[in-house]
Amino acid sequence: MTETERFATTLATPSDQEIVITRTFNAPPRLVFEAWTRPEHVQHWYRTRDMTLVICQIDLRPGGAYRYVLQDTSGQEYAFSGVYREVVPYTKLVYTDGFEGMPGHEAVVTLTFEEDNGKTTLMSRSLYQSEEDRNAHLNSGMEQGTRELLSRLEELLQTLV
Repeated sequence: MTETERFATTLATPSDQEIVITRTFNAPPRLVFEAWTRPEHVQHWYRTRDMTLVICQIDLRPGGAYRYVLQDTSGQEYAFSGVYREVVPYTKLVYTDGFEGMPGHEAVVTLTFEEDNGKTTLMSRSLYQSEEDRNAHLNSGMEQGTRELLSRLEELLQTLV
């Protein structure tokens, strides 16, 4: 496996209600976890070339909530939010995730941070309430957006190492 293949973002649909995204980062789990959970880091990578993050709230504890609001160039806002169910620093996060524009269609996301020789493989497993919800998310352009976000995360991590 080449370095490019190793650090590529992969997306799989192992069941009718799941999306699994995997990416290896050239940074230890502590840094990847902190970049994922601290607002001062998230604001640097959680955006796309067409959108900026205008609100980033994180209450990182079981029962705590997060809320991200992205704004496009026309001023339209897109809000995402959820509640943390499990927080195991540098190892695992479990939380709900929903697009506020479509209430009632939350997924449960399990993120794991696995170390291998100073690198971290991040695996995100999203479990949706139905196949229709999963497919709607897949058809929303999320794959391209996710690849862009995770590339920006890698760029940020290289400044933190």
